[in-house]
Amino acid sequence: QYLWLRLLAQGHRNICCVGDDDQSIYGWRGAEVGNILRFEKDFPGAVVVRLEQNYRSTEHILAAASGLIAANRDRLGKELWTAEKGGEKVRLIGHWDGDEEARWIGEEIESLSRGTRGLDPIPLNGQAILVRASHQMRAFEDRFLTIGLPYRVIGGPRFYERQEIRDAMAYFRLAVSPDDDLAFERVVNLPKRGLGDKAQAMIRTCARQAEAGLVMGAKAALQQGAIGGKAAGALRAFLDGIGRWHAAVLENADHVRLAETILEESGYTEMWLKEKASEKASGKENEAEGRLENLKELVKALEGFENLQGFLEHVALIMDNDKDQSEDKVSIMTLHAAKGLEFPAVFLPGWEDGLFPSQRALDESGQRALEEERRLAYVGITRAEAICTISFAGNRRVYGQWQSQLPSRFIDELPVRHVEILTPPGLYGGGFGAATQTGFGSLESRATKADVYNSPGWKRMESRASTPPRPKARTVTTVDSLAFGVGDRVFHVKFGYGEVIDLEGDTALIEFDKAGSKHVKAGFLKPAVGLDDVPF
Repeated sequence: QYLWLRLLAQGHRNICCVGDDDQSIYGWRGAEVGNILRFEKDFPGAVVVRLEQNYRSTEHILAAASGLIAANRDRLGKELWTAEKGGEKVRLIGHWDGDEEARWIGEEIESLSRGTRGLDPIPLNGQAILVRASHQMRAFEDRFLTIGLPYRVIGGPRFYERQEIRDAMAYFRLAVSPDDDLAFERVVNLPKRGLGDKAQAMIRTCARQAEAGLVMGAKAALQQGAIGGKAAGALRAFLDGIGRWHAAVLENADHVRLAETILEESGYTEMWLKEKASEKASGKENEAEGRLENLKELVKALEGFENLQGFLEHVALIMDNDKDQSEDKVSIMTLHAAKGLEFPAVFLPGWEDGLFPSQRALDESGQRALEEERRLAYVGITRAEAICTISFAGNRRVYGQWQSQLPSRFIDELPVRHVEILTPPGLYGGGFGAATQTGFGSLESRATKADVYNSPGWKRMESRASTPPRPKARTVTTVDSLAFGVGDRVFHVKFGYGEVIDLEGDTALIEFDKAGSKHVKAGFLKPAVGLDDVPF
């Protein structure tokens, strides 16, 4: 398009273009930021007008965004400013894990809607959560359902309405109840098993004749020879799978592992892996990769439930959340979908290296992708009118295993004088396993002194991570030496108050009032009796 435009305009040289090189975020769709960067070279003498006055955001938000985007080499350059002075600084907070991040943001949204810290109330319609990837939405949707906070997903379906999630859920429903005919119809030929409309009509006919469900109808169709060839073998394998998965449910097998098994044995995961390879080979937009990430997030969601049945009931409640379209609701969307929008309060969660900037993008396009990811961060910050909150988690669960996360390199590029650090001391300094080994132990002192940005960046932290930490003397706390027992109330600096459910060695099972059930080391607990206030 640009080449045609350049050819047409070279004769009369009457051309006017409007654009923002700092907001070019669609490279994966074929958008080329170089078009605007080389405009003056292609049209010598062109007049460049920089529209730098901003009428949306506070000076702190604009300065933070400008400081961040200044790290990009390929840009025309501009300095945003506003006549409005003062306002809230960009807030930065770290959390122990993704679930805590979702809890905190939910509570903060409710506080802002009521009015907090001397600020005027901000209605839910004026608040938004902008995520880098769609699979991040799941934690917020689940949390908001739990606390009854109305929300809407903009720019796409809600997490549990996505095609791949509904397909996977249909498989799970069949495992719990093989008589679920709607679930059977959805996945009987997904992935392709050679069971087209004609074969499915035969199954329904056999089911009506037997006055039974479609699973029994499919078995009858096989017995009668109504379905033959490769389709018969594929249908028989599908029915065997349903029987095997249902037996596992009845035996109370590990439901997380069972979910993974169902998606693998059914061929559903393999179907999207093949689609991913096909997209990569043809250079198409990589949708399959996003669907696979969503499936991983779905399996992760199962970890918070006792069984598949409980999870399915939970999802049924979520699907009823959007009944009242006129209700005041907080918005959840991806950063890409947020371009052009604005909100009084914006939350930017998941600012961790590998998640944002996206490791997949960096692997595919290197420095060019890093600059586009930085432009995406710039877009996110500048969506905020009055309050912008950036957050990151120290740990996230990946493939069922906890992994420590490094804060995004973009955090280190924000100008410190425009940022208020809310990260609580002790978040990483408490010796929490892998987090200590990755060099997080220094974050406490650096955040407390508010000089986190005066270093060369997180690269130095990464280099320290390669040096094994010195072994620390450990004190083993025995049950006999504890100042509390089963049934007592205790306090934890991160999770708050809770009740002791069980004790084993130096580990306690605590049912926390707000954080749920967790295993924690007894040394991090204090008896709740006698505590006048939070002890830090």
